[in-house]
Amino acid sequence: MAIILRAARHIITRNTRTAVYASPWRGVAIPLISSWPPSRGFHVSYRLAKEEKWGRRLEEQEEVVADALEPQSFWEEFKGASFVNLYLDNVPPPTFPFEKRIPSHFMALRITTVGFLTKIVRLSDALTFAHINRGTGPEVLQLLSKNKETTKKLQSIRLNSAISVTGVIHKKYKPKVASKRQEREFEEGWFYLEELELEIEEITCLNTFDKDIGYGPEHVYRPENRHLQIRFDTKLQHALLFRSDVAACAREELKDFYEIETPILFKSTPEGAREFLVPTRKPGFAYALPQSPQQYKQMLMASGIHKYMQFAKCFRDEDLRADRQPEFTQIDLEMAWADGEIVMARVEKLIRALYKKFAALDTPLQPLFETPFHRITYDEAMSHHGSDKPDLRIPGLIQRIDHIVPHQLGKMLTHLENPIFETCKIRLNGHPERIKKFVSMFFSTPVGEIFSKNTDGGPGVAVFDSSRPLEGLQTFGFEGAEKLKALYSKLPQQVFHGKEAHKNETTFDDGDLIIIQARENLAHSGGSTALGRLRIALYKAALAEGLLEPDIYHHYLWVTNFPMFTLENGVDPGQGGAAGFSATHHPFTAPKTAEDVDLLRTDPLMAKADHYDLVVNGVELGGGSRRIHSAKMQRFVMQEVLKMNPKRIEDFSHLLKALSAGCPPHAGLAIGFDRLIAVMRGTDSVKDVIAFPKSSKGEDMLVKSPRRIFWYEWKRYHLQKIDMRTESSNEAVEKDETEKGEDENPKGTNWMRFWNSVTIRK
Repeated sequence: MAIILRAARHIITRNTRTAVYASPWRGVAIPLISSWPPSRGFHVSYRLAKEEKWGRRLEEQEEVVADALEPQSFWEEFKGASFVNLYLDNVPPPTFPFEKRIPSHFMALRITTVGFLTKIVRLSDALTFAHINRGTGPEVLQLLSKNKETTKKLQSIRLNSAISVTGVIHKKYKPKVASKRQEREFEEGWFYLEELELEIEEITCLNTFDKDIGYGPEHVYRPENRHLQIRFDTKLQHALLFRSDVAACAREELKDFYEIETPILFKSTPEGAREFLVPTRKPGFAYALPQSPQQYKQMLMASGIHKYMQFAKCFRDEDLRADRQPEFTQIDLEMAWADGEIVMARVEKLIRALYKKFAALDTPLQPLFETPFHRITYDEAMSHHGSDKPDLRIPGLIQRIDHIVPHQLGKMLTHLENPIFETCKIRLNGHPERIKKFVSMFFSTPVGEIFSKNTDGGPGVAVFDSSRPLEGLQTFGFEGAEKLKALYSKLPQQVFHGKEAHKNETTFDDGDLIIIQARENLAHSGGSTALGRLRIALYKAALAEGLLEPDIYHHYLWVTNFPMFTLENGVDPGQGGAAGFSATHHPFTAPKTAEDVDLLRTDPLMAKADHYDLVVNGVELGGGSRRIHSAKMQRFVMQEVLKMNPKRIEDFSHLLKALSAGCPPHAGLAIGFDRLIAVMRGTDSVKDVIAFPKSSKGEDMLVKSPRRIFWYEWKRYHLQKIDMRTESSNEAVEKDETEKGEDENPKGTNWMRFWNSVTIRK
């Protein structure tokens, strides 16, 4: 078949089996097989041919193109390394199972395997050993070269390059495993991969590892090189593989649920968190990425799907912390004909199944205690732990001591009128003088200074010391010190998860740290108190100083009976109603009891919600609730309690319509999957268990997202830039029109300037 080589802008033959397309080199046209995408240049997309005759034609065409293209070295390398040429250049496909255990029938067989070349040990010109692995997992196969030709070719390949190796598999001459184990494996028909080696007959480099790439055990990988970190950082790689295994186990445990995917392109509804909008080409319209599949899964309950689950992607435009990402994954569950008790029991079963499979006494992840998960109400959590995410590892609960604090001490601690005084006592392992030094150093740190500058008044500190007057409690005075000791002696001992009672709850000993903090005399709200945050900070600092023994166990508990509504704080968007408060979690949560239903009319802020949070070691792992399944009740909450305007209520018309179709009672929960893996792996940040996380600024430095919007995208999606300080919308649009140019970022304009807000042009 004649190949025409000349400059061309279009295909110059209509042959259905081959065509010629213009190349980027003047006077050179490139032969195509089946089709040639114009944007790919000379990167040929071949139709795989099985016929020998057709295969020869392909080889002839490749030779013509190779001669015509510059530089030839790149073209030759591409030919030898491309996936298509695994077939065209007679490089056989892999036939070897790269697993920890290998069936014995592979012995003495000629096999082909692929992977990364990770090690080369040259003993002579004719004898070289090497290692190959697949990139995931610790499995390594030893390669053996016994002739000069293969040794030379092997040594010419850079480490970490992708290679294909063909040869004969056999046992190592001197296996490292014990003889008894070897015989047992042989009898059972299996060998460990570490017992075997592959004698090289052919080796092909599929892609060369760039010599300028930095890597190694001590190498610090920048965020833009996350792909290299995944490949070479074994800790990160193991975390990602562990995540995959846990997901598979969770799916198996939830096999009685129907895994149903819900849409990612949703619409903006006031559930309680800020959303990400997705503009469309229809003027004035936008999608919203879902905060959670909450409304869809409730509609599935009305649709007759009585057990739903999915690994759902969720999106929230929130301030980022170590345990938050703008996009995250959750194990989403919903059950019809169920209440919170049924859901909590099902989730406990799931968590226990995961720990049973992945925890062991000889690993950092310890088995769970056999006792049911501890339960505590929201008010108890805030009163005794100072947090709605209690950490049961911290010894010493918070106690209220208004009647103990002397008047003069109270005036020294706070300027508040009629304040509440609370204390907590932590038993530290050290001499009182060492504890005093520790406390002094703590409050001189940036973290400690935050607590010292509390607007309600800084904390008071005492260290129990039997050698001092009033045993170090002179701040309380004689009467106050006796009352304090009497208070603690009457407290019930703290017992949970089968552990022994905390003796330090009821007794005093040298080195006990006593903290006193004042706060306003108001009902608990929000997620923590000042003393609760200080208690956690002191616990972490004491662990770091060796003043406390670390507790390696995971203590799960349920926090229940949350307030149904919370006063608006000016930060969270809430539901946008006129009531002055919003739903604590979301507006679909049902009241806890019949009394709470009545409170919706008289005192909504006193109503309790049938909501439950799953907490482990101070980390909120998930949350759920029994839902409002009556359309009339749901409309009442939105309209009469939250006082949402009719247009906002109309945003939920789809849900109200579904609830009115005889929707059964239902309840559910969502587990933060990223957080679950982080907890099980023993890391404080979910970034350590996500392949491609966002930074604290919400940026993905690997792919450089988000990026600026170009002028043609503003136009395509009917967007306009608005400077809320100086310019009107129309002026901004007019200026935008004058700034358009041929370049995406034209110089000499104000195009790169960020505006205060972006709106969708109606």
